[in-house]
Amino acid sequence: MALREARPFLIGAAVFLGFSLWMGWFFGALFGALLLIGLLLFFRDPHRTPPNNPLALVSPADGKVICVDEAEDPCFGLGKFRRVGIFLSVLDVHVNRSPFSGTIEKTHYCAGEFLDARHLEVDIRNENQTWLLRTSRGPLLVRQIAGLIARRIVGWKKQGDSVATGERIGMIRFGSRTDLYFPASCTPQVQVGQRVVGGQTILAVWPA
Repeated sequence: MALREARPFLIGAAVFLGFSLWMGWFFGALFGALLLIGLLLFFRDPHRTPPNNPLALVSPADGKVICVDEAEDPCFGLGKFRRVGIFLSVLDVHVNRSPFSGTIEKTHYCAGEFLDARHLEVDIRNENQTWLLRTSRGPLLVRQIAGLIARRIVGWKKQGDSVATGERIGMIRFGSRTDLYFPASCTPQVQVGQRVVGGQTILAVWPA
């Protein structure tokens, strides 16, 4: 599905590369080739196998943990949650995944600014989409936040869909942030500065 999102960019880069080769523009062709390779790398969508742990909440994204704290539910009025925020650079895989099995009860999209995804107020000022996932153990929120370069949030699932742990739910194009909100009864398993892998790294665990 990620390559489907890449199609218009890949076509444009391929046309530019072909035209540069036809015109004999060496540097144009070099730029076109590098752009094409860069787009293929950005839109890569590797297979991920979730850990064999029924209590694990897996990371919804690849990237670097930039906060492990508490925060109010920003959309649905469910109160205070624990939160892990993940910054995705343009070099990271940008496919977002479900942290646990459940049903997508609601989604909420909010237009906004395009501050750098590391800005202190990015979670309240930038364009974002929040997913409310109902699970057998409690509610979870996955919040996709656009960044300075990311200008489109894409959702591949919809309200009422069932999802498995690690299943793809969408992506954010070109640099962004993804937050996971989970109940206070869960125990975080990561710390600020740690690199995480979407669909594989355990961010927190449910109580036994």
